[in-house]
Amino acid sequence: MSSAVAMDLTRQRAALERATELAFSYLDSLDEAPVCATRSLGELRRRFEKPMPDQGIDAVEVIDELARDSIGGLLGTAGGRFYGWVVGGSLPAALAADWLTSTWDQNAGIYALGPAASVVEEVCGTWLKDVLGLPSTASYALVTGCQMAHVTCLAAARHAVLTRAGWDVHRDGLAGAPAIRVLTSDEVHGTSTRAVKLLGMGTANMVVLPTDADSRLTPAVLADALAREAGRPMIVILQAGDVNRGAFDPFPELIALAHAAGAWVHIDGAMGLWCNAVPELRHLLAGAELADSWATDGHKWLNVPYDSGYAFVAHPEYHRAGMEHRASYLEHADEGRDPLDWTPEHSRRARAFATWAALRELGRDGLADLIARCCRHALEIVTRIGALPGAQVVSMPRINQGLLRFLDTRPGATEADHDHKTDQVMAEINATGEAFFSGTTWRGMRCMRVSVSSWRTTADDVDRAVMAAGLSCW
Repeated sequence: MSSAVAMDLTRQRAALERATELAFSYLDSLDEAPVCATRSLGELRRRFEKPMPDQGIDAVEVIDELARDSIGGLLGTAGGRFYGWVVGGSLPAALAADWLTSTWDQNAGIYALGPAASVVEEVCGTWLKDVLGLPSTASYALVTGCQMAHVTCLAAARHAVLTRAGWDVHRDGLAGAPAIRVLTSDEVHGTSTRAVKLLGMGTANMVVLPTDADSRLTPAVLADALAREAGRPMIVILQAGDVNRGAFDPFPELIALAHAAGAWVHIDGAMGLWCNAVPELRHLLAGAELADSWATDGHKWLNVPYDSGYAFVAHPEYHRAGMEHRASYLEHADEGRDPLDWTPEHSRRARAFATWAALRELGRDGLADLIARCCRHALEIVTRIGALPGAQVVSMPRINQGLLRFLDTRPGATEADHDHKTDQVMAEINATGEAFFSGTTWRGMRCMRVSVSSWRTTADDVDRAVMAAGLSCW
């Protein structure tokens, strides 16, 4: 080994050791550090907007500078007191595996470039289908998140419904193709809408149907929509745990209606598909296995680091046709699995290692316990904060999602006043640093969403959130 290479390896080791020290320091501080960001946009820009150096800087110095300048600009999403959006933490084995993933630096596009990565991805696909209650024959893809899982699944759906209509979208594109109707509910998540836009199907072709009082799409409403323009190719998008209330559509009835009309059924199960891991919640997904495709997130309830999403397709021929790529300069596997044949990416991170580690660390019982604990904590937060003066429970958690509202108690207060009060109280809770919540507008009302998704959340964290809310309500 040359002296120059030896020196470079020494610097690399020193940088990694320093990063490890800083990582442990950060993780150890999570229970006491503010969950919110404490530095303004202007302050963060002033810290980071340095001139691009002409000469390189020592790696350890760079890491120290990065960590120092990031202080106050990081949210405590890795801890147990973050209840905004639907963000899980990272399990110990998953985090460690993610470190190794970066160190190994494998390109998981084809088997030849990352044999272990490809095989681990095969195993993850099998395990995930089992734990999520999906058909063992379904194809799968590990992608960056539920956004790209929707794109992957709906690309297969687009190919399938247009093929049935006599149109080859891969050869002829969308110009002149029959317009695809996309039927969904008013609880549709924006990632599904974005997938429709990215795939060129057009939001003008989306039919957003009203849900009932339980935020569920009813068979009567879907049947009526399917009957209109019945000759067009159609895709139906259903919800397994919507983002506001965690509602589940009645899958057996809706899927039967859609299939009878020749439609492809896709299920957005970003968090809800994980309920199949908990015996007491499995009934919520009854009939979901009858759909044509499913999308979910790993960085939500499986608690693996970003980025991690999973796509599953009941018809592998349409899935592969939508993604497959061959090139003479690539060495394609005869027996192994080339992930690029199933994903929208070419070069890609070997993200299966973290998923494999998480599933091994938890096991079936641990995964079920993690999900059940999150649901219990969400229920307690909503119940206890909802009992505070001026607070109102809008929706009790079905799973780990609940809605709260804070009322303006002045005489003659309007709905707009209640909206303002809700945002004000939420901001005050977040400013304490004790907990972090995000808001939503649901059926015209501003609400504070309660989303519990982390393995680190404890009963003490719940107490701190309730206390912060109690101080902010006055």
